[in-house]
Amino acid sequence: MNNLMYRLRGLILVIALFLALPANAQALAPGATPPAVPSGLEEEGVYLVINKTSNRLTVFVNGRPIYYFAVATGRTKALTPTGQFHIVTKIVKPWYVRKQVPGGHPRNPLGSRWMGLNVPGTGGYTYGIHGTNRPYSIGSSASSGCIRMHNRDIEWLYRHIPLGTVVIIRE
Repeated sequence: MNNLMYRLRGLILVIALFLALPANAQALAPGATPPAVPSGLEEEGVYLVINKTSNRLTVFVNGRPIYYFAVATGRTKALTPTGQFHIVTKIVKPWYVRKQVPGGHPRNPLGSRWMGLNVPGTGGYTYGIHGTNRPYSIGSSASSGCIRMHNRDIEWLYRHIPLGTVVIIRE
């Protein structure tokens, strides 16, 4: 009975994500090879995989790639950390503390949303997935280490991806 409930919950989550698909998200191309699923995450609900080489964020549901988004990663491969992390902070209209730019200001490079990662020693406020005021950088290696997304994409992700979600960053 417990297994049936997990499968039903997974099915409901898949249906909800399909219904909430943002207009600019793309489904995985037919015949495309999805990234390998790390052991233990095949049936764990939702998780994200960020590929620094292709500058792509993929949303997985129960081990299957459902959506992918173009992102910008670090100017050099070493700037964006690799490994398995969790989303530990979520902020609407984040302040850019380094230059004291208020949240929501057009000069704010963090865009409209912040989803912080638990990279060791950072508390979820140094590395994250966030929007940008430089949409032309998406799809390239252009950031100081964070993962940039179009504001409309991070707003969708922010609404649908909960705190604690696993985020895997790969080369």
